Amino acid sequence: MRAGLLETWQSSFWEVIQEPATAGPLKDASLRADRKAWTSLLTTAVVRSCEAIGLRAAGKGHRLDLLPQPGQEYLAIDVMAFPGTEPGDKCRWPQPVAAFELENARKDDRVAYAFWKLLCVRVALRVLFAYRPDWENVRSLVGTFQDDVIGSLTIEQRTALEGDTVVVMGSRGEGGTFPWGYFKVWKLDTNLGRFGKA
Repeated sequence: MRAGLLETWQSSFWEVIQEPATAGPLKDASLRADRKAWTSLLTTAVVRSCEAIGLRAAGKGHRLDLLPQPGQEYLAIDVMAFPGTEPGDKCRWPQPVAAFELENARKDDRVAYAFWKLLCVRVALRVLFAYRPDWENVRSLVGTFQDDVIGSLTIEQRTALEGDTVVVMGSRGEGGTFPWGYFKVWKLDTNLGRFGKA
């Protein structure tokens, strides 16, 4: 699964957020600009999307007892996913395979910090979720990630990043359809140091 983790997880995520019990409240939170509810609902969707593909995930409100130290957040990362366990598996401290940050702050530097945190974690998949009220603000923020955060890395540091790094931006700017009008995805090309639409 590791080689195609991004595609597998992304497909699962789209399925989860289209379920009526998730889609309605998430769309409503976006329209009301209720960032706290948006983050809570999205956290649950991310955890569920990980579980649907056989991973075990921890996040705020989603306690995990896989490690000897049970918890909701590990390494101050909003959601962390670990491999599913097999019967007889004796690994007490499994390495995470995916890390997700969900940042609803209005300040770009706070969101850029969450993105930077993800780059510091060695996993197969890093995903940052953020929200802006319109797509012009979204494009500007993605440009900030690219210019300020990725741009601060040396070529060696950037190309040494293993796995996939993705930014999922939410906005109510194209409110016609949910989730397609609310979420856009950018993937980092570590060779070029640039984001492309995914």
